[in-house]
Amino acid sequence: MGETGDVNLLGIHCLVWAGGTTPAEIERMVTQSAAAGFGLLELSLHDMDTLDVDHARELLGEAGLQVSCSRGLAFDADVSSTDPAVVNRGSQLLQASLATTAALGGKVFTGAPYSALGKYPGPPTERGRANAISVVKSLAQEAQGLGISVGLEVINRYETNVINTAADALRFADAVAEDNVFIHLDTYHMNIEEDDMVRPVHMVGERLGYVHISENQRGYLGSGHIDFTSFLHALADVGFDGPITYESFSSMVVAKELSNNLAVWRDMWDDGEDLARHAHRYLSVHLAGACSSVAARCRGSSCGSSRRLRGDEDGVTVGTGSAIVPSLGRLAQLVRALA
Repeated sequence: MGETGDVNLLGIHCLVWAGGTTPAEIERMVTQSAAAGFGLLELSLHDMDTLDVDHARELLGEAGLQVSCSRGLAFDADVSSTDPAVVNRGSQLLQASLATTAALGGKVFTGAPYSALGKYPGPPTERGRANAISVVKSLAQEAQGLGISVGLEVINRYETNVINTAADALRFADAVAEDNVFIHLDTYHMNIEEDDMVRPVHMVGERLGYVHISENQRGYLGSGHIDFTSFLHALADVGFDGPITYESFSSMVVAKELSNNLAVWRDMWDDGEDLARHAHRYLSVHLAGACSSVAARCRGSSCGSSRRLRGDEDGVTVGTGSAIVPSLGRLAQLVRALA
């Protein structure tokens, strides 16, 4: 996913703000994402018909926001189908979504490009999985020429039957065998499918390119039971330097059809502005905690008492007060350098 940056970019999913992609909705997404302190907006491309790409790109540039794009597929465009017409329909939608990502200036296209989003009656067929691998491989090759990386989001068994665990994602990525394909972990789905919040991160390691942070019930961060502390510390362990994007859905915002597809039937919240500000504060505090934990290793016996992290020497300041917190990847590099 590129070289280690100075900060982990914090992003927010567009469905926190609005359920569609009209010019007015895009303007609200961009304006309020920036106002809440986020540096990236993830746009869902489920409704490209109303998206004015030039207008959206202009707004993103004015606000100083980076953009990532994601989408899922319906069953009539399921690339893991055994029906060639259905697979072709899905492939065309993915190609169009990739072109839109490039036109918006995005460098990341992620989600579930490997199947429909919905409950399947059983596991994928061998032929269906082969179809999905072929489509994603072609998509990744096209994306390579556009400077775009393609993500494989790990999604729970009630929304797909192709990639449900980190191990599934690694096997699928190995079969695709393209360098610009990365793994995308989501704490909401991990809570359903994985044994804990640490081992999958370690398993994926440097192939992790994108993260969704979400509570187990899609509500306010900290209102559920997900162990975000362990998860963020695991990201630090593997030196993750990619975007960390907050995702939350409420039927107050999500359009009815999409709400049904995502099984979002409850009003988890009704104030996106408050939700977003809370998420940014929560992530900032917990990321600082993870960074402090990594820095503490360098102040411990492994690094020796004579060596420590200093802002003027390493571009890092970690203290009890306010901190200039570098990326988890940058801190991991420092740990290795000072050990």
